[in-house]
Parts: sequence; structure tokens; C-alpha cells
Amino acid sequence: MTYGNQDEPVKAVFVDKSGRTPNQYRPLKPMLIPKAEIDAEIARLAEGEFLGSRRSEIVNPALLGSGSLYPAVSVSVNVLLPGERTRPHRHNSSVVNFGIQGSGKSIVGGRTIEWGKYDTFNTPPWTVHQHINDTDEISVRLSYSNSGLLNLLGVHVFEDAEDLDPNQPLGDPEAEREMSARGEVIGEHGEALLTYEQLISPEPPYQTPMYWPYQEIHDRLQHLRSLGQEYKGRRLYLMYDRSTGRTQGTTSTFFATITMRPAGIVDEPHRHTSAAVNYIFSGRGWSIVGGQKYEWGAGDLMLTAPGWMNHGHATFEGDDVYELTIQDSPLQIAIGSLLWVENLRDDRTEALGRTEGFETNRDNLVGSGS
Repeated sequence: MTYGNQDEPVKAVFVDKSGRTPNQYRPLKPMLIPKAEIDAEIARLAEGEFLGSRRSEIVNPALLGSGSLYPAVSVSVNVLLPGERTRPHRHNSSVVNFGIQGSGKSIVGGRTIEWGKYDTFNTPPWTVHQHINDTDEISVRLSYSNSGLLNLLGVHVFEDAEDLDPNQPLGDPEAEREMSARGEVIGEHGEALLTYEQLISPEPPYQTPMYWPYQEIHDRLQHLRSLGQEYKGRRLYLMYDRSTGRTQGTTSTFFATITMRPAGIVDEPHRHTSAAVNYIFSGRGWSIVGGQKYEWGAGDLMLTAPGWMNHGHATFEGDDVYELTIQDSPLQIAIGSLLWVENLRDDRTEALGRTEGFETNRDNLVGSGS
């Protein structure tokens, strides 16, 4: 992304906001990308010439400048035919990968991850990695990245890394330290100062490649099936990288969860300033988002919850639903902006990570799934 003629000086513009409230809330519209369209793009990519990768971004037309589905998350379809492999490369964006067809092998920071359908693994930023299809069938994965956000900042950096050591150490991931001990404390409420030397060398833990097999999560989700319609929460597990700490992320920018919605369940409508995109890989259901109803099924991808828009989900009778959800909550917790309304009828707003948050009624239910 460029910012006009680099030879011309840029002058700032003063915009008088005296006495005005902040900009009006203008949410993105929900988007449903049907399975048929994703399948057609997979077929198109498979038929083309191999140029080192077969990759297509799923872009919101309102965000063409960043190439993202919503501002914090870009989504791409990645295809490899039998015997193909990408070049070793790295970039300063972080990625969560989700297998949707076939299987493959990925070498990430020296770790070899053999993944299959509905498995999840991450690619930490600035880590040398390579994706390989050493099977006899097509390999397809969805990748979720914060590259669009970096594009907006003008700092998304990519480089081929064939000459770099893929086993380059990332530091000691086990070295947990109390961050409050860093720096010189100068105030009675914990105010502290860091030197420049400390600023340019953050302490561990560091992000490392991680792999979450789907079967491990699927088996645990079955324990939540006994929670009936009276349960006031969501049946999910967040794939957590402990190095993200209190922001509770799969990466530093967003989290990834696997959710199970039993047939005939209607969830409590809610809203949050983080946006959400769902990939449904089993079952059928519907969502009401901003007052409009959307029906979806297995293989569909949906920008289900533009930030701060009311939404709720339900499943049809006879169809358990399984879905991958990506939200930019960790980013918003880090900057203090994650507002959350767990129940629209109560309309109680909390700033998660800053205020007390919410509780569910799970402990009061018989067969609580624990």
C-alpha cells in the first residue's frame, strides 16, 4: 500500500471538532459467503498455474484497500495440489490456519505439524514457515491473519526466506517472569519507567508454533451437550496461547474458538465491539444480525457480527452445528476498547479486561458438562 506521490510533501489538515461528539457509529454490513462460492474458488485456484502458492483473499468490498474481511482480520483460501509446496517465507503478520479439505504438513519455526481436516495451527509473526502437500489429494485450508490491519498501517512486511535457518531459535518460551518486576517504580500505584534497552528487548514468553487437533476439542465439546436451552452461555473452547496472557488470544490480535450448538438451541442475543466471522463446518442454522435473518449451513463463511451490532444464533431441529469463530477480542482487550453486552434484555455493558465481566448459570445446572 502506498500513500500517494512520495516526492511531494504532505501537509496536515486541521478539522475542527469543537463541541462535537465522536464520529457516528457506522458498522459494516454482515456478509454471507456460501459454500458454493468457496468451492468454485478452490476449483479455480487448483486449475491455474502454480506460482509458489495458490491463494485467494476473501475481501469485504468496503475494505478493498486493506484486503480484509473486517478491519482486524483477513481471510484467505489456500490450496496445494499433491506434491506442491510453498517457498519458505516469513512475515510480521500472525496467522491461524484451519484445515477444511484433505491434509498437509507445515514446517513452522522448525516444528513440523501434520494437520488434517478441522485441525487448527498458528503461524507466529516473523517465523520462517513452509506448507507442503505430501498426500495424494488436494489440500485446502483457511488462513486468518492480521495482515489487513498491518496493510492499513502501511507496515506489512513479507520476505522469502529460503536462505534462512528454519530452526532459528525464538527465545525461551518457558521463561515466565513477573512483568511488574520490570523497570524502575516511581509511583505508589505501580507507575514505572523502562529504559530504551528494555523497550527494544521485551522479555519472554514468546509466541511459538502451536497445534490444536480437532478431535481433542470435539471430544470435550460432547460434555457440554447436556447443557439444555436454559444454559445462558455458549458451548465452546478457545484455542489459547498462554503467551497472550490476560488478553486470552490464539494470536495477539484475535482468538479462535470451536463452538458446538446442539440441534434446536436458540442462544441469547448479545453484542460486543469485537467483530466475529464464523466458518460453519457441520450442520445448519440461522442468525439474526442487526434485525435481519440469515440462514447458513455447512461450508458457509459469514461475517456474522460486525462490531457492536446486535446478533443471535440458532440451530434447526435435527442438526448439531460445529463452527470456527474468529474475533478480534485480544486486540481490543489490549487497548481497553472491548465492550460486551452478554444479554440484550439486561443491556448491561462491561469493558472486558477492565471491569468485572459476566458469569453464566452453568454451575447451577444439572449435568453441567464439567
